[in-house]
Amino acid sequence: MRGILLKWLVNTLALLVTAYVVKGIQVTGASSLILAAALLGILNALIRPILIILTLPINIITLGLFTLIINGAMLWFVSLIIKGFVIQGFWPAIVGALIISLVSWLFNWLVR
Repeated sequence: MRGILLKWLVNTLALLVTAYVVKGIQVTGASSLILAAALLGILNALIRPILIILTLPINIITLGLFTLIINGAMLWFVSLIIKGFVIQGFWPAIVGALIISLVSWLFNWLVR
């Protein structure tokens, strides 16, 4: 249980940093941020592995860079569901996914 809460906290902090850094991503309110982080975590755990397997050939051809597109799409999908979490286009979603990955990696590295 502690691991799940820690991952949720890291995801929330990564989303917060991304909202400050990326111009096309906006979060209004702490509740939107927390819900977006929770939904992103759930989608990453349930849907993302299926998408990775389905897009394996294109992922191999692009040497894994297509995973960034999948992550951006997941982030954009979360913005469609959570009110108060807005992504204004394709490129902010892709850049946001990249920054979330980097910040999450950094926080996880610091925690360990």
